[in-house]
Amino acid sequence: MEKQKRQTLNADKRKVIADVFQDHFESNSKYKKQHQDAITNYNLMREQAKVKMNTLVRFHQPQEDVDTIRSMVNKYGESGGRLYDDNCFHVQNSTPRMDTDYNDNPVEKYDDVHVEFKANKEFLTAYYRDEIKAKGLDPDYDVRLGDDYGKRNPTYYNAESNIDKYLGFGSRNDASGQTSYHRDTWKNDFKLVVIGTSYCHSRMFQTNEAEYNWFKSFEVAKENVILAHKNLFDHVDKKMQKLKLGLKSYRYFDQAKELADKLGVVLNESVLNESSSMALSIYSPTNLADLLTDEVEQTRDEKIAIAKQILQEQQNSLN
Repeated sequence: MEKQKRQTLNADKRKVIADVFQDHFESNSKYKKQHQDAITNYNLMREQAKVKMNTLVRFHQPQEDVDTIRSMVNKYGESGGRLYDDNCFHVQNSTPRMDTDYNDNPVEKYDDVHVEFKANKEFLTAYYRDEIKAKGLDPDYDVRLGDDYGKRNPTYYNAESNIDKYLGFGSRNDASGQTSYHRDTWKNDFKLVVIGTSYCHSRMFQTNEAEYNWFKSFEVAKENVILAHKNLFDHVDKKMQKLKLGLKSYRYFDQAKELADKLGVVLNESVLNESSSMALSIYSPTNLADLLTDEVEQTRDEKIAIAKQILQEQQNSLN
């Protein structure tokens, strides 16, 4: 019986194998569950925060006062007063703490916490990480950088641009108003009519210490989603750095297969076939973004042609 030829690895095949390992590391990581739990906890607290904030604001600014100003505005225009649909609030602790001023004299100070129901890009990237990754984009582009901003390169900026466009922070193609973005959804999810200008910091809604501390914990819950994203990436990235070094030393598939078996990773030689390699190239962040923005759906032959071109370019870059 003729001995089966060993499958030789190249850069593209190592990339496919690395992706299989990464999926395994993520799926079986406690940090993955912590990330999901952080999102679940934030969602629960957000719904509670809406009720608590409505109660607090209406206590300080009763609905009848809002209605009175609205009728005055209808009658006298801006001279009648100001109302604003707000989604950010300053909650102040009604119990002061003792501190000192610039002259070291004792003084009472009132702590406050800034509560926002809209969301910035860092939070939304962490919150929608799995969805973003499923779209072929790179939700880890920024946490991968860490604090070393000197490593920002064209790949980083390209990934950032794709995330901006997807979430709604970048340039838009929604003149018809038919396209919705996560940024807008969060911005419009919860608003309260408040008396005053659009300047959130111009208002302090004072409450008791227990409620104040609850709102502080709500903001912490938001930060925990971001932190859980970073922890998940760091955990998997440490493993992937070691794995990639090992894969570079492997010449044959059976060597990677032996490693996979020892780690309980399901790795079959079928992942190395041509269609898998083409699919990986087609759905890279850059190329997927191009496919998604095409007005006319490409045919299968066109997609295969693009994939072959990308594979050729990748091979040329390695030579």
